[in-house]
Amino acid sequence: MSFDLAFDERLESASTLPSRLYTDTLFLDVEKEKVFSRTWQLVGRQEQVASTGQFFTAAVADEPIVVVRGSDGALRALSNVCRHRAGPVASGEGSCKVFRCGYHGWSYALDGQLIGAPEFEGVQDFRKWEQTLPQFRVDTWLGLVFVNLDSSARPLSETIGDLPATLQPRGLSSMRSAGRKDWTIQCNWKVYVDNYLEGYHIPIVHPGLMRELDYARYRTETKGMYSVQHAPLKESPRGRLRREKGAADEAQYFWVFPNLMLNVYPDNFSTNLIVPISHDRTLTIFEWFFPDPDAPGVRETLRQTIEFSDEIQREDIAICEAVQRGLRSRTYQKGRYSVRRENGLHHFHGLLARSLRQG
Repeated sequence: MSFDLAFDERLESASTLPSRLYTDTLFLDVEKEKVFSRTWQLVGRQEQVASTGQFFTAAVADEPIVVVRGSDGALRALSNVCRHRAGPVASGEGSCKVFRCGYHGWSYALDGQLIGAPEFEGVQDFRKWEQTLPQFRVDTWLGLVFVNLDSSARPLSETIGDLPATLQPRGLSSMRSAGRKDWTIQCNWKVYVDNYLEGYHIPIVHPGLMRELDYARYRTETKGMYSVQHAPLKESPRGRLRREKGAADEAQYFWVFPNLMLNVYPDNFSTNLIVPISHDRTLTIFEWFFPDPDAPGVRETLRQTIEFSDEIQREDIAICEAVQRGLRSRTYQKGRYSVRRENGLHHFHGLLARSLRQG
């Protein structure tokens, strides 16, 4: 199997990724190995593992994991695969003192050490200390939990660069989860990311959003492993994107390679995690965060926020699914970039090509 991974760093002369990279059923396995298993992936929130014994389960590049707050206070990401016959040692989320495999009852301490293996007497050369659950790298930022399967990957701080300093004035760290919504889309994960990374389609695809933004001043910055789209808000007393006194007068759409989006508004922010299900099916997970989700009036604000987000998402789904169908056309292979509007898209494709060439 071979793929065209050539990439022109010059935006003015570059072409987009070949359509085959969006439609070939085998290519996603390559991406899981070289991209998703080697990058920092959002898996949950710190509030889910605030106390000793609290845990939640997740998967990164199809690898089952369990994130837990240990008895020593340390946050760990452990394999959620029993060392006996590969059963799950945890499911869902909750709190416990030990993990117990749901297949044959092997038990593990919160640090992954094997405690008990029922009815295993007589097994030669069996040593409990050799059956510890493997650990993966784990880190936190903005109250979010990230896991990296690659023990040699760069730290999360190097991936996000100056983002913490950039976002610090927006007060995101003090915001708490207020709602979540999942969508399944019939397109390759890169189609959705491509769409997110440019405002070029807003005048055509998002008429409601277009009324809120000063499109003439819309611009995209690319920095290392992330990019940000600056979307100035129009002054309107009936605007659906609220402007707060003293707050920034623009929405900011951050993207961190390869599949995390942070939508930052004057009074809230949301995460959007893009998870490939198959070569032509994608899960998008939205979660909204507000300074005080339980304060009077916030529920109504949240409802309105999600309502507008859903409107935009439905429009994005329609165009992304249409693009996926177009990518299967025998008449189309690749296109060109708008120098003015698609530098963020070009940046993503460059990072992706670089990752896929490694190894």
